[in-house]
Amino acid sequence: MQRVEAIIRPEKLDVVKSALEDLDHAGMTLTEVRGHGTQRGVTEQWRGRTFAVEYLTKVKIELVVKDEDVDAIVERIVDAARTGQVGDGKIFVSPVASAVRIRTGEADEAAL
Repeated sequence: MQRVEAIIRPEKLDVVKSALEDLDHAGMTLTEVRGHGTQRGVTEQWRGRTFAVEYLTKVKIELVVKDEDVDAIVERIVDAARTGQVGDGKIFVSPVASAVRIRTGEADEAAL
């Protein structure tokens, strides 16, 4: 099993969600997060004044999936979330040692 964590632009959430549902991977955890990458935030103007926004709002999607599904899921997220601009986000994939469904006690892949 693998954990796929994708940090994306908030406006791309519905597109990514639909793309994942097409693969029958609708189960996900969403978190609103704030941060910055190498661009260190952005400079914006409001009412004629310029100010720096250091931490940008993003959405983090977390999924735990079978090993054989990782590549298709990552590809689908990249295709759905890409704008070609700085700040599109990142995807991290890491191993999951174990999973347990609390309601039934099922473990590992049966718990997914």
